[in-house]
Amino acid sequence: MQIETPPTEKRHDKPEGERRGLVIVNTGDGKGKSTAAFGLALRAYGRGKAVKVFQFMKVPSARFGEHRLFEQIGLPIEGLGDGFSWKSKDLEHSAQLARDGWARAREAMLSGAYFLIVLDEITYPLIYGWLPLQEVLDALAARPRDVHVCLTGRRCPEEIIAVADTVTEMKLVKHAFQAGVPAQRGIED
Repeated sequence: MQIETPPTEKRHDKPEGERRGLVIVNTGDGKGKSTAAFGLALRAYGRGKAVKVFQFMKVPSARFGEHRLFEQIGLPIEGLGDGFSWKSKDLEHSAQLARDGWARAREAMLSGAYFLIVLDEITYPLIYGWLPLQEVLDALAARPRDVHVCLTGRRCPEEIIAVADTVTEMKLVKHAFQAGVPAQRGIED
């Protein structure tokens, strides 16, 4: 490790643009995409802002850690899918769930009722061809000016990255799963 001298001067000028809703993307092969989106949701909700989380791959009855906490504090989270695609008994049914869920998420986004909409794991139904990419791009463009949208998932389409304001790529450096350590409650769920 190399020791650094702390900065003593501000490294950038204050932005002069106006505040508006942002499109934020968390993508990449590393862990933390959804976790970062949930942190963003908690930050906004903690400021008294209306937030809704849509999870495209989780079942509506999911009881992961985020579901339990969000339920306790009243932050709405909705599972739209039927789990991992390799566990699906009917991929056309999975695709239809994604389309139906997208209709609900799109309506919420366009309603202007929410400060922040999280579209967790939306990249999967997009790259599987279950959702038309252009519909998502059109909805992002048509949303009310002050609505923020955070999209998560691996292999985010370049077209979404191009219209996004902030894109973070989580890079896999090392993961416990590679060493044979299974997922652990409270860490991966």
